[in-house]
Amino acid sequence: MARTAAALGARGAWRKPSLLFFTDPDRTPDIEAAMLRLPRGAAVVYRSFGDPKAERRARGLLAIARARGLFLLIGADAELARRIGAHGVHLPERLAAQARGLGRPGFRVTTAAHGLRAARRAFAWGADAVVVSAIFPSASPSAGSPMGPVRLAILVRAAGGPVYALGGVNDKTARRLLPTGVVGIAAVEALRT
Repeated sequence: MARTAAALGARGAWRKPSLLFFTDPDRTPDIEAAMLRLPRGAAVVYRSFGDPKAERRARGLLAIARARGLFLLIGADAELARRIGAHGVHLPERLAAQARGLGRPGFRVTTAAHGLRAARRAFAWGADAVVVSAIFPSASPSAGSPMGPVRLAILVRAAGGPVYALGGVNDKTARRLLPTGVVGIAAVEALRT
């Protein structure tokens, strides 16, 4: 997957990162170990899902990210991201309107999008990039029907900004994304240890 991500990373105005690792308390319990395997320039999207110790863990993840040349985005909590000095925030589709006013130099805002309309709205609200899912069948409990690479390519051309692909992306499926126009790929379980 890292090779495919690197090939995709040469595209578009936002060249880094081309590989996003989304955390999940159940499916990626050892985030720190997974971060040690990520290639330089990759990003970690830390999703705490209400963990009362989220700030402490986020600070530890940021230290690893800085030491390894990774980016850290905080899921759904722009205030936490700013407080700890993270590289940005990733907003779920339902919170994408919060992208308004969050952008500033050195702080990236990505949002989830499950279709073209949501992607266009996110860019209108100021998102730097959108993460579209699900592309392939996924084990995620929140994954909808997979759109496949052809529909993804159509969405990418019409979205109005950089698009990442998430959902069922792994070593076998990632190469199928090369002709779609995405700037990078994202995964949960495919990048864990």
